[in-house]
Amino acid sequence: MSWVTGAAGSLFDLDNLPYGVFSYAGQEPRVGVRIGDFVMDASAVAAYGGDPGDGPHLAEVWSRPSLNPFLALGREAWDIARDWLIEVLGNDVHEPRTAAHLIPLDRVTLHLPFEVADYVDFYASVQHATNVGRIFRPDGEALTPNWRHLPIGYHGRAGTVVVSGTPVRRPVGQGRPGAGEARPAFGPSRRLDIEAELGFVVGVPSTQGDRVPASAFADHVFGVTPLNDWSARDIQAWEYVPLGPFLGKSFATSISPWVTPLAALEAARVDLPAQDPEPLEYLRVGERAGFDIAYEVLLNGEVVSRPPYAAMYWSPAQMLAHLTVNGASLRTGDLYASGTISGDERDQRGSFLELSWGGSEPFALSDGRARTFLEDGDEIVLRATAPGVLGGRIGLGEVTGKISPS
Repeated sequence: MSWVTGAAGSLFDLDNLPYGVFSYAGQEPRVGVRIGDFVMDASAVAAYGGDPGDGPHLAEVWSRPSLNPFLALGREAWDIARDWLIEVLGNDVHEPRTAAHLIPLDRVTLHLPFEVADYVDFYASVQHATNVGRIFRPDGEALTPNWRHLPIGYHGRAGTVVVSGTPVRRPVGQGRPGAGEARPAFGPSRRLDIEAELGFVVGVPSTQGDRVPASAFADHVFGVTPLNDWSARDIQAWEYVPLGPFLGKSFATSISPWVTPLAALEAARVDLPAQDPEPLEYLRVGERAGFDIAYEVLLNGEVVSRPPYAAMYWSPAQMLAHLTVNGASLRTGDLYASGTISGDERDQRGSFLELSWGGSEPFALSDGRARTFLEDGDEIVLRATAPGVLGGRIGLGEVTGKISPS
């Protein structure tokens, strides 16, 4: 456990150590590591006694306003850095030189932790896909014929990925024509929604034309970040045939300011649910390819859903293998997301579309109000935790967003 005050036994003890980018007292943004309720100025501490290991200097890459230079170093450097951080923040012999570079969390500004290169969003929950199919195709098959054979996804808009706390403006766009009308409706979205997801952050790139096998997942993906894929359902419903999501998704995607390394999630690894039929060879994975991560979705401070990531049908390694099987290349800073996380129970659904069953079954809040989709002024908070190697739980950071008028 850490010598840092309040860190021992918390969601941000030594078994976590997520990375972010912060600024403080008018200084330039740079890489920080969260420990308890503090941010450690990573480059300042690394500069004291030289960098651990060989290769690029960590003090240099951590002085940048983005995690990308560090992500590009690769798995060996990530492991060396993590071992060094555990030593520095766990052995109190380092306290005298390190304590001065611990800044209270409430005194820093947190920034987008990495420059997003490409953004891909998947559709990996069988419960979510089944619910959506039943809502929109009540008389047909809930799942499309391809769903159990490949991780379905779409290419999103990297430039509108924002850090937690950034206000989300209600988008405008076209919707289905009203009854008896020939022209589509136009105006602010009336069915604005959330999607509780997990994002995967790519560090090591690949060469165009080469496939990345599922077995190389941890060699390319550095870590995870909770993600809210804001969705305008009315815009999406009108535009998505035949090419899929576009403006109904591209106006904003929020992520946590913290990226938790895969190394911190070893205790959270679990087997996938049974996959039937057996996937094609390039999509086959071994044991413990999934993650036991518990989510909470809060609407204006009240928990309305608890989606379980352990229920996800397709694993992140399979998503990565499918993303690159045609030879598409990876770039440092690529972000791909799981799609909405939903479980078997109503209170485990990760979108308001499902919680309200397409708006036809409003869900009740503790004050007696019945809700369907987002209203102006609503604030959404996503929280995620996972088992830690020390026996407790680790926090993956919150994702918050407040809806502002169109």
